[in-house]
Order: sequence, then structure tokens, then C-alpha cells
Amino acid sequence: MQAQMLADTDVKAPWLTVHPVSQKDSAAANGLRAAVAAFKGKLTGVAARGPFDEVMERVVAPTDVTFEDDTVGGISGLWAKPARSKKGAAIIHAHGGWFNFGSARAYRNLVGHIASRAGADAFIPDYRLAPEHIFPSAIMDVEACYRGLVDKGIDKIAVTGDSAGGNLALVLLSIACGQAYMGNQSPVGGVAISPVTDLALTGESYESRAEADPYFTKSQAADLVASYLGHADPKDPLASPLYRDLSGLPPIRVHVGDDEVLLDDSRRYVERAAQAGVDAELDVWLGMPHGFVTGIGQFEAAQQSLDAIGAFLKGVMK
Repeated sequence: MQAQMLADTDVKAPWLTVHPVSQKDSAAANGLRAAVAAFKGKLTGVAARGPFDEVMERVVAPTDVTFEDDTVGGISGLWAKPARSKKGAAIIHAHGGWFNFGSARAYRNLVGHIASRAGADAFIPDYRLAPEHIFPSAIMDVEACYRGLVDKGIDKIAVTGDSAGGNLALVLLSIACGQAYMGNQSPVGGVAISPVTDLALTGESYESRAEADPYFTKSQAADLVASYLGHADPKDPLASPLYRDLSGLPPIRVHVGDDEVLLDDSRRYVERAAQAGVDAELDVWLGMPHGFVTGIGQFEAAQQSLDAIGAFLKGVMK
């Protein structure tokens, strides 16, 4: 797999770091692959919400974080608050779930780990889900939440997200940097974990990682994206951050597993951002599946990735 990754990507690119897989993580990934094989490509629609949330609820809880329901900018959600957090700083995290499932409560433990490492409170908005609420409802909700944080007087806001939430986070970065919020305030940085950046699904990894990815298939992704987009153009820059003008964005870090059909969505976005002059970097974790950062205590790579994300966020919010 490492040779394949090196063949697919310019390893000399200054924005790319490729992390080797340990024997322990390789064995754990093989075990996970066997456990979920029967469900590959079958997570679709409203019926998947319960099972999806149950999986996310299993993420090991952080020991130094409390959780609090709240409404920010008119959007309900949940705060993850570490025991020690920086005043005047906050993270907004858009949860994953292919725009169709996921919830703030189910994501609280994962986001709690990010908040703890970053030393900042993190808010998870319960943005509206498809198919009941199609594009651009979700991005409107996370934008309203961002404005709400600004209205609270928070002057250092970082934007994070995973999977579909990574899409929303990256779109929000562009929106917030292009508009004036209370004296032209912009986010200080962003992190996307395995983001869906191209809703036209043109990434080569939908084919090159079709077998390696233990969870998703291109046809499954197409159905989920269609339920979100409705009749909208998948290359609308408000829907697909890959097609936006990326100049002027704050520092961005993207983490992705090598065994993901979404690998190319991450690679192409960071490459374009770097070409636009953005401080953008991509970390590719060999042998790792989608959502590997949730495997705290299971994957060494999860700990290492979350540590790097936390250090980056702490740095941009100082």
C-alpha cells in the first residue's frame, strides 16, 4: 500500500507528510476490516442514523472534559469544555455523516479529545440533515453558528470538521474569510479530517482505493450526496470547497487515511490551497481507514493524529 501511495502522490511536495503504519495498527486495521466487511456500502438514508450514532458513542470519553447543551447563533448543539481552556478562543466542529446522519451528542467524545488537546472549548452544532433539509441548509447553519460565536465576543475561532463536516468546515472558512464579521474578523485556522471536498466525485481514489476502503463505495457516496444536493450543481463552490477560490485562507491542516476512497479529495484540496499561497499541509496515514481518529486506544495513529491536530489548534489560537 505504501508503494501505491507513493506512486499516486508527489512525495516531494512540501505540503505532504506520509506516516508509516505500525505493525500494531496494521493488525488492528485488519481486524476492523473483517468486522465491518458485511456492512460495506450499506450505510444509507435516515435508517442509518441510529446505528451511526451508536458507533460514534463508543469513542472513548476524554477524562478532563465536560459537556453542555447550548444554542449558538440560533443553532442548537453541544459544548465540549476541557478543564483548562483559553479565554476568548473557541472551536466550531462540524460533525461527519455524509450530510445525512450524525449528531452533536454522538460526536461529543471525539470533539472532546480535540478540545482537550487544543486547550479550547469546542461547540458542535446540530446542523440540519438531508434529505429533510437539502443544500445549502447545513452550511447556512454552521455559518450562523460562526456568527453567533463572534457575537459572543470570541476573537480567536478555529473551524474543524470530519468527513462531510470537513466539507462544511472548509466552505465556512472561505465564507468567513470573505465577509466582514465585527471588524472583518476571520477564523484563525482550520482542520479537516478526511473531508469530502468534491461532491462531483471525480477523485481517482474512488477507484484506486475501492477495495482498500472498508466502509464506502462510490455508488453509496453518490446516493448520499444526491440526497443532500437535490438539484444543485455538485461543483457549486458553496457545495464543494475544491472548486472555490482558496486564496486568503488561514492556516489549514488536513488528515486522511491512505485506505480511503476520499484520499484524493484531501490531496487535491491541499495541493490547490498550497498553490494559492495558503499555509496548508496534508498528513496521510498509511494503512488507516476513514474515521481512524475515533480509534483512541485502538490505533496508535489516532493518538498521534489527534496530538498533531491539538498542537496546531493551540498554536493558531495562542
